[in-house]
Amino acid sequence: MSSDVAAADPLFDLAPVALAVEDFSEIYQLLQSWRAAGVTDISAYLTQRPEGIDEYFSRIKVLKVNQRMLDLYGAKDVQALLIAGDSLFDNSDQSTAIAEIARLWEGATSYQFETINYTVDRQSLNIRLNVNRLPDFAKPWDRMLMAMENFTEQKRAESAAATNQAYAHALFALSPASLWVEDFSEVKAMLDEVREQGITDFRTFVDVHPEFVFSCMERIRVIDVNNQTLTLFGATSKDELLARLPEIFRDEMNRSFAEQLFDCWNNVLFQSRETLNYSLRGDPINLHMQWAVLPGHEANWDLVQVALTDISARKKAESYLEFLGKHDALTKLRNRAFYEDEISRLNRRGPFPIGVLTVDLNGLKQVNDEFGHSAGDALLRRAGEALKKALGDSLQAARVGGDEFACLLPRYGEVEMAAFKEGLRMVVEMNNQFYQGPRLSFAMGSSVCEKAGELERSLRAADDAMYAAKRAFYASQTMNRRNP
Repeated sequence: MSSDVAAADPLFDLAPVALAVEDFSEIYQLLQSWRAAGVTDISAYLTQRPEGIDEYFSRIKVLKVNQRMLDLYGAKDVQALLIAGDSLFDNSDQSTAIAEIARLWEGATSYQFETINYTVDRQSLNIRLNVNRLPDFAKPWDRMLMAMENFTEQKRAESAAATNQAYAHALFALSPASLWVEDFSEVKAMLDEVREQGITDFRTFVDVHPEFVFSCMERIRVIDVNNQTLTLFGATSKDELLARLPEIFRDEMNRSFAEQLFDCWNNVLFQSRETLNYSLRGDPINLHMQWAVLPGHEANWDLVQVALTDISARKKAESYLEFLGKHDALTKLRNRAFYEDEISRLNRRGPFPIGVLTVDLNGLKQVNDEFGHSAGDALLRRAGEALKKALGDSLQAARVGGDEFACLLPRYGEVEMAAFKEGLRMVVEMNNQFYQGPRLSFAMGSSVCEKAGELERSLRAADDAMYAAKRAFYASQTMNRRNP
C-alpha cells in the first residue's frame, strides 16, 4: 500500500469508530482490464489465478486514517501502519478476498464482510468491515470510506459460550446416570390452582382426589433425555422412549410420585428418593432419583433435571442380606433369629391358640459319619422341603439348630395340631419315596399355648415331647439291631 494522506478533518479524526479513506481508482482500472480480457466469472477467474488477488490489493492506496484506526492496529502513527502492510491481513483466507472483489465487480457501492486481521504486534482481530464508495473526486472510485468494527471480544465470548455449551451437552449426553430435562410448569400451575381454592391439607386432598396425581403425571413434558436413559430403559431412540412412557412409569410409581407432589406442595425444589420403574422389556428397575428445579426457573418450574441411578444390584444385595439375616442358607427355611422374634411377637399379641411344633432330624450324625457331610446336607435340605410342603405358603418353619426345626402355628388348637402332624408324616413318607439314599425321619413334639405370656412354657413342653420321641426312635433302632 502507498499513502497520499490528506489534511486532517477534525470530525474524521475524532470519530468513535476506526475509519480509513482509500483510493480504489487503480482497482477500477484493474477490473476494467479483466473485463476487456474476456473475464465474466470473477470468482472462478481468481480461484484459478490467485495471483490476481495479490495484484488487487497492491493497487489500493491509503489516503487517510483516524486515531481510532491506529489504536485498533496498535500503530503509533500512519507510517508504522503502512510499514506493517500485508502483515495486518490473513492471507490464508482467499474466499473472503474473492467475495470482496466480486461485490465490486458486480457494481456494489457498499458492502460488508467479516475477516481476520492482525495488530502490528500480531494479535488477532475479528473485524467487521463496512465499505462505502464516496462520490468520485478526480477519478472513478478514488474515494472509498472504510469503517472497521472490532468484535474480537464478542467473538471470543461467543466461542467461549459455544465451548461451554458443547461441554455441558457432552456432560449431559455422556453422563453415566440417566438424565432427563423436563417441564413441570403445568404441574406447578395445578398446585397453585389447588392452593388458590383454599386447600391447606394437601395430603388429605390427594387421598380424597387420587385422580389429581394421575392428572399431574400427564402434565409433565419431557424436553430431552441422554444416551444412558435409552440404554437403561432399553429404547432404540428418544421417539420410542417418549412414545412408551406409560410402560416405564406405572404401578408403584404412582405412590412415589404422590410423595414427590407432597414435597413440591411444600416448595421443596431439590428432592431425592428411591423409586421403581420398568424397562421397555418389562423388567423392574430400582432407581435412586434426584429431582431439581434448575437455577433461574424457580418461578414456574419450566426447567427441571431428573437424575436416575440404577440401584437394582444394590437392592438385590440388600434383599439377599436381609434374606440371610432371617433365613437359613442351607434349607432356605427361616433361621433362629426370625424364630425368636416370632416368639416375642406372638407371645404378646397372639392370635391364640398357638400351636407349637418342634422337630428333630433323626439319624443325621450317622449319615454324616457313613456317607459324608454332603449327604447330611442333602438330608437337611430334604427336611426343609418337607416342612415347607406341609406348611404351605402362609406358615413358616425355622431351623433353630443343627438338626432341629420349629414351627409356630397361630389359631391351631389340639385338633389342628394333630391333623398337621399327620399331614407332615405323609409328606415325609412321600419324600422318602421320591429320593434314594438315607431315609428322612422326624422326631416331633407339640403343644398348644392358649393365652398370652405362656408361649415359653408351651415351647418347653413341645421340646420335652420331641426329645421323648427322639429317645423312643433311637431305642427302637437299638432294639431292631439286637433283634434282626
